[in-house]
Amino acid sequence: MPTQKGIRRYTDEQAAAGIDAPLPALETWPNQYPGYEIAISIPEYTSVCPKTGLPDFATLTITYMPRGRCVELKSLKEYLLAYRNLGIFYENAVNRILDDLVAACRPVWARVQGDFTPRGGISSSITARWPRPKS
Repeated sequence: MPTQKGIRRYTDEQAAAGIDAPLPALETWPNQYPGYEIAISIPEYTSVCPKTGLPDFATLTITYMPRGRCVELKSLKEYLLAYRNLGIFYENAVNRILDDLVAACRPVWARVQGDFTPRGGISSSITARWPRPKS
């Protein structure tokens, strides 16, 4: 997207960085009970800004209602650690994590929230939900 001066500050490659990167698989196990929520807090999420190469830090909160499968926590940890050296924008990371969680365990509903630490005096909170709202 052009700036007011007509100069782009990022490339299309930077904007799409990390979306299709190979990551460890999320493993699941059979759910035994219906109708409850699981909330997982990850206070030490790290990735890399694809534009600047600087590290990004966040607290992620994954909340979902399992259907037939639950995500296995060790595999989730390995999956999230793979983001440590991955260049990906905040918004893409939160949405990719949601998509991968949904593909792995097909929950009734899910939400991923990333509360990113300030950079340059600006902090961001990104929330993605499934099922996704109709646009």
